[in-house]
Amino acid sequence: MITTNVYASIRDIKKYALDHKVPIMVDEGIDFLTTFIIKNQIHTVLEIGSAIGYSAIMMALSHPNLKITTIEKDETRYLEALRNIKKLDLEDRITLLFKDALEVSIEEKVDLVFIDAAKGQNIRFFEKFSNNLNERGFIITDNMNFHGLVGKEEEIKSRNLRGLVRKIREYKEYLEKQSNYKVEFLAIGDGIAIAEKKGHN
Repeated sequence: MITTNVYASIRDIKKYALDHKVPIMVDEGIDFLTTFIIKNQIHTVLEIGSAIGYSAIMMALSHPNLKITTIEKDETRYLEALRNIKKLDLEDRITLLFKDALEVSIEEKVDLVFIDAAKGQNIRFFEKFSNNLNERGFIITDNMNFHGLVGKEEEIKSRNLRGLVRKIREYKEYLEKQSNYKVEFLAIGDGIAIAEKKGHN
């Protein structure tokens, strides 16, 4: 049961994100993610990109036995995530790592890998952390539409932004070629991709 104090803390986290321009999942996206965890009996999650801990906290609150390992390389965001996780007494269920995800070595197997970090590195994240998936596990990626810009590269004036959006489109094409995964793209929140690992028959 989520108490009034917990709701207040979540409100504070969302306000901090807005005030400091920290991208966090939109409500529709987080609702989908937490429902997905319950529906698919997810017990362990590896999150790439903690930001200020919002999505990890919301996942943990959705399921009392869920264990999450989450990675963040930005020190300011890492420290804020640490504060938020401690404030909600979730240190026993959320392990926060201050590292570059591409340099960290994680041995544990998980039911779900959630990618919500540097969009230009999605393919590398997928390749690296797919090794941490249990049989029939899932890789979920957020921001597949990137504010509605994917597929509209020619309209983007900023060269850097155009390059980033192109990389997201290339990641989508990469996912579509993964024969070991059943892939689905959903127009939820800012666009979500679900890759379900096919089990051995």
